[in-house]
Amino acid sequence: MGQIAISLDRIGKQYKIGAAGLGYKALRDVLAGWRPHRIRRRSKQPAGSNRFWALKDVSFAVQHGEVLGVIGRNGAGKSTLLKILSRITEPTTGRAEIHGRVGSLLEVGSGFHPELSGRDNIYLNGAILGMRRAEIEHKFDAIVEFAEVGSFIDTPVKRYSSGMHMRLAFAVAAHLDPEILFIDEVLAVGDAAFQKKCLGKMGEVAKQGRTVLFVSHNLTAVATLCHKVVWLHQGQVVKHGRADEVIAKYLQPENSASGFDPSQYPDNADFRLLHANIEQGDNQIGPFLTSAPVDVRLRYAVKRMVKGLRVGIDVMTIDGVTLWRSFDDDLDPLPNTFRMPGTYEAVCRLPENLFLPRQYLISLSIGIHMVGWITFGVLQQPVDFYNVNGVNANYADENHNRSGLLMLGLDWKTVSVDQAEYSVQL
Repeated sequence: MGQIAISLDRIGKQYKIGAAGLGYKALRDVLAGWRPHRIRRRSKQPAGSNRFWALKDVSFAVQHGEVLGVIGRNGAGKSTLLKILSRITEPTTGRAEIHGRVGSLLEVGSGFHPELSGRDNIYLNGAILGMRRAEIEHKFDAIVEFAEVGSFIDTPVKRYSSGMHMRLAFAVAAHLDPEILFIDEVLAVGDAAFQKKCLGKMGEVAKQGRTVLFVSHNLTAVATLCHKVVWLHQGQVVKHGRADEVIAKYLQPENSASGFDPSQYPDNADFRLLHANIEQGDNQIGPFLTSAPVDVRLRYAVKRMVKGLRVGIDVMTIDGVTLWRSFDDDLDPLPNTFRMPGTYEAVCRLPENLFLPRQYLISLSIGIHMVGWITFGVLQQPVDFYNVNGVNANYADENHNRSGLLMLGLDWKTVSVDQAEYSVQL
């Protein structure tokens, strides 16, 4: 283990709801809130009812060079945590220690002056973010090129579009060189192409061995950039661990059963789902071995004669990236045929040695060809795969962290086309 860069010990932050009396007031605030004494009323709220904990008993440590993601729903306390670590606000309880020079990307564009040009705002914003003038001058061309605003660099930013404004702000912040970097949802700026560029830049920062704390709702970006993840809920740590494991747990439906729940399926005049499950032999609960096939078994009723019924599945990563879709008529020489009323059972077999040992999602995609969906994205089931010593166990263990989404053990054949004699001197 490396040296600890960030250490949090039972951090808590309490706020007072409607705390208008806290902090300083301008004269206009005093006048606006003034009223004759005779019409003032005391609050009938019981003491303590207008306080809440944005964070409570949050403890974890981050090693130097580690990229830690922070996820959770809105209001979970993610931004409050970064504000405490950035010394914008003080914790109510607990203690935090930071070892290293810190840079924060909490509110991209804060400090930009609308009347100043893009050039002047680069110097102004860079100074706010802790960059020296010589450092800004050295990186000026790279910042302008990254932001793609070269033709407008001497134009006041009040004439920039919102996208140009955000691109320039992120470009300044992204060229910081701190030892520890706090990032709060900044990859949401700009169009798809610029978001991809931002993600690449953050990847470079991570590869340079800097410590990064990354808050985002973009779980694909979190899974790509982060080694570990902290999941916050209502101000408390639910889970802290390896990125794929925490994200899988975060996305898993509460009280999920071992199979699909047909009661979630919408009623339809043509089709009724009776039963759907994922199984591997007698195992209908999971997790499943990577070294054996897995069956998706569906039982359904066709209520009346229907043409073009297609029953299928989508196999996805846990953050919703579709790996492939398969329908029951993909290999049918006579697709779009009539299905007579009755009860049917369909089994789709997922082959062995296909999945890496992690969690995936299987979703039912059922519809009538060229008419519409009966159910799409409604029924989803998390599926865990693991590996034990057995078929391809070494392959799976060795490639657990390999780039990619599937474990495809492709058949390679190597032959000699021109053998030459040689000797080896030992």
